This record gives sequence, structure tokens and C-alpha cells, in this order.
Amino acid sequence: MGASDDPAKTTGRPQRFLAAAGYAGTAWFVNPRREVVQGEKAYPSLSELPGVPDHVYVVTGVDAAIDTVAKAAGLGVPVVTVLSSGFGEEGAQGKAREDRLRAAAAEGPTRVVGPSSLGVVNPRNGALLTGNAAFGEPDTPVGGLFVASQSGSVIGALVSRARGRGIGFAGLVSTGGEADLSLGEICASTLDDPGITSYALFLESLRHADHLAEFAAAASRAGKPVAVYKLGRSQEAAALTVSHTGALAGEDSEAEAFFRACGFVRVNTFEGLCEAPALLEQVPADGPVHPRVGVVTTTGGGAAIMVDQLALRGLSVRGPSRELVDRMAAAGAPVPHDLIADLGLAGAKHDVVSAALRELQDSGEFDLVVFVIGSSARLNPELAVQALAQRSGHAVPVVGFALPEAPDAADLLASSGVPAFRTPESCADAVAAAFSRRSATIDPERISGPPVGTPELLHEQDSAELLASVGVPTLPAVALETTSLEEDIELPFEFPVAVKALSDQLAHKTDVGGVVLGVTDVAGVRKAVRTIVADVGEQVGATIDRVLVQPMAESGVGEVLVGYRRSADVGPVVVLSTGGVTAEVYDDSAVRLAPVDRATAEEMIGEVTGLKILTGHRGTPAGDLDALADAVVAMSRLAVEQPSVIEAEVNPVRVHTSGAMALDALVRRVRT
Repeated sequence: MGASDDPAKTTGRPQRFLAAAGYAGTAWFVNPRREVVQGEKAYPSLSELPGVPDHVYVVTGVDAAIDTVAKAAGLGVPVVTVLSSGFGEEGAQGKAREDRLRAAAAEGPTRVVGPSSLGVVNPRNGALLTGNAAFGEPDTPVGGLFVASQSGSVIGALVSRARGRGIGFAGLVSTGGEADLSLGEICASTLDDPGITSYALFLESLRHADHLAEFAAAASRAGKPVAVYKLGRSQEAAALTVSHTGALAGEDSEAEAFFRACGFVRVNTFEGLCEAPALLEQVPADGPVHPRVGVVTTTGGGAAIMVDQLALRGLSVRGPSRELVDRMAAAGAPVPHDLIADLGLAGAKHDVVSAALRELQDSGEFDLVVFVIGSSARLNPELAVQALAQRSGHAVPVVGFALPEAPDAADLLASSGVPAFRTPESCADAVAAAFSRRSATIDPERISGPPVGTPELLHEQDSAELLASVGVPTLPAVALETTSLEEDIELPFEFPVAVKALSDQLAHKTDVGGVVLGVTDVAGVRKAVRTIVADVGEQVGATIDRVLVQPMAESGVGEVLVGYRRSADVGPVVVLSTGGVTAEVYDDSAVRLAPVDRATAEEMIGEVTGLKILTGHRGTPAGDLDALADAVVAMSRLAVEQPSVIEAEVNPVRVHTSGAMALDALVRRVRT
């Protein structure tokens, strides 16, 4: 719809691309102002076509696009893709247009891709239904990779980068504004296609995360790996929260937790988005957490670069054992007993490389082997590169990185089933990502944002009682009226005590003088109350009617923060970090979708660098990590047992040699 007679225009490209790709199906072109477009008959309207199309691509203006969707729905067209912009991204008026677009589609069986979609591409049958200029080059490479992108330009960018590198595509779709069909729904609909072996997703946001979760669970069951590149590593979303937890569980941390639960692999280089899936297809999910990576090379300098990049991503390179070095020498592939199996320039021969790779892969000492190839990759690919290409299909995968720019070598390797990488960064990124991949644990039904209602902040006593109801260990406490200080004060616990302002207006009491510690007698309690009333009143103008008195907790091994929040994007998450008022300063936290089990809680504890002190550092006593794990699991139960809670935090949880105790509590929930 809106086909142009000018093949250079965006609105004229789809017709040109279909013809150049040899599309074997029927294509009709609609332009009410012309009888012929690019040599083909032009029809005046959708209703005057010889039949009902399976797919309509709309490249008209906004209002005409909405009218076309309405007519398509009336005709029973299954799918309409809309290139037009001017919808949800343009404020209230744009959202109103988007509502009209959805309403038009709902009049029939029609589903909409877009708006702002640069199209849908199936290179296997020549259906290049796109205006992206990158598809103007002949022969879009065909393979098993399906690309879905929220950015239209990315589908063309990935194809242009993959050309001549042995990477092929089963399909590509630009999802645009996702006014109707979401990226997750589109990907899920392709899972039964045997020609699709892996997925690459380019995400600008986590909109429709519930659909992504459903796709993730199904992709995991189907054994089809998914690589993700996501924009937006900002912490701006944290400004909407009242706790440290909000700052720690910012948008990107939540995305990481979501991808982990989905079994998706997140890559950090754009190049890796199209290169990594080939390796993911060879490394099964739930592989070794600490893989044994070997590096063999004909160029010591190039191998050193690779080792450096692997180490930056937490991967340890292993050198061959003395016994393996001896076997390699006997096989005609001598290497020094060192971290890198360096064959040297003289080793850039087919027989030598074949023998070296055979011995390394068969040794049982490695989970993956990286071959760093020198100048022969460019000048004589029939030597080392050809030998490497013949080592695909082994239980121990081998991957290749050529130090010089060597597209022919990359093409040979990838087309032979050996993952090939253009840069050491993308290679190391893909290796780290592949071994981090886990089977999906996502529960799509848990992906829901905060409930509708008026948020309210609970004071500390009510917060502690709510958290205790799900199993979080809390201190005993007594509430006192600040106007009844002259009456007898009897406490069910011994001194010393802590005295705190008790108010649902104070999220962080310490910051405004609302806490006095180490009070040793009743007179001290009265004095502490007067101090708190005066200080809080002076700093924030709040009237303190009650205070909370708790026993001073025994000193412990360390303090941590355990938090919870219900994200608008990915649903409930649980957070673990070092504790105290500077918790968010150090960016040292672990985040997971809630609820979590004990094993996941233990995994989170191991991820937080600052909590290593709890394991017994340089002779100091070890903390009770079992009790801490129990507290994390308990906090995560809020997702199931207290759905009205939108944010909760205990900071700090003091970890002792035996047991752990929450010393403060904060809960924000929706009033029902």
C-alpha cells in the first residue's frame, strides 16, 4: 500500500527488493494515483485486488495507514505491517492514533506489526518486505538465525555485517512500536519452524515482558538459544523509589535478572549479537560455571590479546598439562608447557594444526578451545584455517579468531560449523555468554507490575510485622507515645536499647536525626525521645507522636541489605547488597526475579564482592550464610504471599556467626 514508482525511495524499495530476490509468490502493488509502478500493474485500492493478501505492507501516511488496516480487517487479511510513524511516540495525539489503529485491526482477524516497522524479511523464499536500504545488495545470506529488533535499522545493520562471514538468516523482523503484535509474540510464533535454530534480539526496552517470558520458556523447551543486546544501562528508574533497593535494582539490573530467568544470553558487543548464536548452538545450557578454556595459536601476540579479553570477563585460560604437551609433540604438534599452546609460525600447516586440535579436543582437559590464527588466515587459508574448519562437530567446541582482517577465512569457518569472530572482544564476549547460559526458570504469570491503588509507606513496626509474617527475622520492639514520657516505662527486654522515630512519613530515619543508639536506662530513653522530636521537627517539619524502642543487637560479622520491589517492567525482584547508608554507592549487588529458592539465594551471596568478608577473611570469624540465604528466600516470598507490597527493605540485616537479624524495616504497599 503506497507503492512508489521510484525504486530509490523507501516506499519503492520493497517492490525492487522482492523482484531482485526472486520472490516466487504473488505480489500486488497499490497506488491510487498511478496505473503502473516500476513496470508492474498498480491497483487503486486494497478492495480491488484480485484476491485477499496474506500480508499487507503499508508505506503510506498515518491516516491512510489506519484506513488501510480497517479495510484489511474487513477483507480478512491475517497480517498488516505498518511503516508509518506518528503514533505512540508522539504524545497524547499519537497514542490516540495508536488506539484507532488497534481498534481498526480488531474489526477482523488482522494482527499488526509496527507501526514504525521497517518490515519483515524471509530470505529463504525471497520475501524481502522491507524498506531498509541494506537489503538492496544481492543475496541476503540464508541460515538458521532469526533476528527480531525493536529498532528498524538494526535488521539491515546485522545483515550487512554478516555478509561474507558465513552467517546466515532464517528471518528478520522490525517490530517497531508494538502497538499490537509484540516481539515476544512474533518470536514465539516461529519456534516450530525447523529452519530456525537460534535467535538474536535487539531490545530498546522490556515492554511486553510477559510475552518475552512466554517465548523464553518455550524456546528453552525447544532447545533454541537466544542472544540479546539491550540498550539503556541507566539508573534513572531508581529516582521513582524511596529505598536503597530502588537504586540498586535499577532498570538494567532488572533486565539482567529477567534475561537470566529467561535463559537468554546477553552480549555486550553489537558484533557479538550476530556472531554469538553459532556458539550458543554448540554449548548446551547449564554448562560448567567455571569452564576450562584452552588457547592455541600461531601468533603469540594475538593469543595474548585473547587471553586478556577472556580474563576481563572472568574466564580462566588453562594451559595443556605436561602429559598433553608430550602427546602433542609425539603427534607432530610441539608446543611449550605454558598457558598458551603456541605452535609458532612454523606450525601454520594443515597437518600440524589438525594434530594439535585433535589432541586438545580429545584430552578431556578443556571445555572449549580458542584458535587464534595469524597472517595465514588472510594469505593462505588452506593451511591453518582449513584444518580448523575440519574440527567442527566435536563435543569440545572450537572457535576461531583471525588477528588480521580475513573475511574469507571467517566465511570458510562459519560455513563449516566453526564459530568465527572478527574481534577478540566479541569472541571473549560470546564465550563468556555461552557458559553463563542457563535453562529458563521464568514463570510468565509472575511478570506483572505494581497493583493499581494508592501507595502508602508503613512505619517501621508495621513493616517489621509484615516481613516477619513471611519469615524475615526481626528484633522485638515496643512503641511508646511521645506525650506519655513521664509515665512508667517498662520494656520486655534489657538495656541498652535503640530509640527510633516511628512515622510513616520517614523512609530513612537516620538521615534526619530520627535514631538514637546505645541508650542505657529509662532516663536515657526520655532524653532520646526529646532529641528525636526536636531534630526531626527541625529538619523535615514532621511531628513525631511515637517512637520505637528495640534492644541493641549484638555485634556481628557483617551487615547486608536485603530488598524487594515490584518492577513495572519485569514484576517482583529481590535484591542483595552490602548494607548501610551507602549501599547504592558501590554498585555491588545481586538481583533476581522473585521468588527465589535456596540455591539461587546462595548464588546471589556469592556474586556480591563486599560479602566475601562473611566467609571468614584472614582469620576473622565466618558469618552464618545459611541464615542469610534463608532471609533472602523469605523476603522473596512477598511476591506470592503479599502481592500488595510494591517495595520492601531490611537494611541492615546483621549477620552473626550463628543467625542473622533485621535491624530496620521499610515496606511500601498499595492500599486495598
